[in-house]
Amino acid sequence: MTLDDLITEFDRGLRSVTGVSRMTRPMPVPTAQSSEGESAKSTESAETMTPAAAELTQAERAHAAGLMRVNHVGEVCAQALYQAQKLATRSSTLKAAFERAAREEEDHLAWTARRLQALDARPSLLNPLWYAGAVAIGLAAGRFGDKVSLGFMAETERQVEHHLDGHLESLPPADLESRAIVEQMRADEIAHAKAAADAGGVELPLPVRALMRTVSKIMTRTAYYI
Repeated sequence: MTLDDLITEFDRGLRSVTGVSRMTRPMPVPTAQSSEGESAKSTESAETMTPAAAELTQAERAHAAGLMRVNHVGEVCAQALYQAQKLATRSSTLKAAFERAAREEEDHLAWTARRLQALDARPSLLNPLWYAGAVAIGLAAGRFGDKVSLGFMAETERQVEHHLDGHLESLPPADLESRAIVEQMRADEIAHAKAAADAGGVELPLPVRALMRTVSKIMTRTAYYI
């Protein structure tokens, strides 16, 4: 890896931790009800996004903010994981694949940060800790070879998909803005998991998958509040 590459990765890591992220895709937002009564979604520029919905009660806003803070932490960790896995592999093809996934996850990072602002909430105070831990885990996964690294990526994304399913059930019904973001994030995570499996990722042993779920629960429960 060249010096320019290291500077780029350091810059991305710094932006991930400090919350200064760039989006390459417009923010997903819900549209009004269609004439047939069916709800439709579209993507519009961040400038047209509706602020925190007036229909939300104080308790609902606090709950939505906690969930979106958890999602923001997940995207901070995703940046760290993909950076570490990109550093660990010698395959130029895999480096490019991890880079593509990281760019899409950076969109998620920016979207969740913007939504937290709209809900008048802050990101997790422990983001530097989450980032450092995810880098260490990503490097460790990469040491076992590309197939294991890809398998780790696939399993991570599957667990994130499950976690987002829970958020879609738990979000206040009136918080359509957060729901539109989470739904697009879920679609992207499913695609990332499939890409990793198709690229040769192996299924991780059950104890490893269980440990990943345990660590994820600790992180999500902590990030909801802190």
